[in-house]
Amino acid sequence: MPRSPFLEAVRTEIRTRHYSLKTEKSYLYWIRQFILFNDKKHPSEMGNAEIERFLNHLAVNRAVSSATQNQALCAIIFVYRHVVKKEIEGLQYRFAKKPRRLPTVLNQQEVSSILNHLDSKYWLITALLYGCGLRISEALSLRVKDVDLASQNLFIHSGKGQKDRYTLLPRGLNAEMEAQAARVKALHEDDLLEGYGMTSVPKALHRKFGSAMKDFAWQYLFPSTSRCVHPYDGYICRHHLHHSAYSKQLRQAVVASGITKRVTAHTFRHAFATELLRTGSDIRTVQDILGHSDIRTTEIYTHVIGDRRAGTISPFDRL
Repeated sequence: MPRSPFLEAVRTEIRTRHYSLKTEKSYLYWIRQFILFNDKKHPSEMGNAEIERFLNHLAVNRAVSSATQNQALCAIIFVYRHVVKKEIEGLQYRFAKKPRRLPTVLNQQEVSSILNHLDSKYWLITALLYGCGLRISEALSLRVKDVDLASQNLFIHSGKGQKDRYTLLPRGLNAEMEAQAARVKALHEDDLLEGYGMTSVPKALHRKFGSAMKDFAWQYLFPSTSRCVHPYDGYICRHHLHHSAYSKQLRQAVVASGITKRVTAHTFRHAFATELLRTGSDIRTVQDILGHSDIRTTEIYTHVIGDRRAGTISPFDRL
């Protein structure tokens, strides 16, 4: 099927600005929906009226969330600003205000119950989310070289906002981390024997290091079960486990444990932060570990427990 020249121009602009692949897919989806909704008219032939009508359609007919509305609006503004080369002014629509809610938090008994219904790598991923305060994207993106058992540190490369940081690694996970690394090494050696072995990396790194991407240290700690074609450079590689595979296993574990709270991968990060503050960690330390730019983001957890103290130990080591 031939690709739309306009959407390909949008894709080029997105990649030129080094947006994530996830953002690229999202923006292209909403721009395509905007064009289809307006009878396939070219964006250069449309303006505020068509944009407002589309956004109202999303809110009223599709009943999307405020976050989804804002995402669609960001995509439309991007395409007009960078592709059509036209600024949108006087729009009778503002970014929808997202409700500020307290996070769902699990206690230690609930975390233990969920862990008891998970096996192997899914157990370890959950343990890292709770024991290190990681986002699911950060956990799945860990590479072998990012783990330092000697200093009990994890290096988080290009977390949210493209920020690097270190976070603590519970000593209680050392044996499982070594076992997972051994499984990754065995899989990687099989890939090498079959003439593959490349891990997926950003295109700039692939051009810079080339075949060095076959080194064991660069492999993902939680690799995908199958190889794929790199979306930018076209070489055969092994990416990390997809978040949907983890979500499916987590959902089954939550149901089996009988917990009625809404639990997602991010819930364990909330539980991590809350437990640190409850047991005496300084809020500035927690902010640094979580990688929050604004202390106000971290302060929301003080509303959950109503307290602020000092001293930092991973909650996983308290299980």
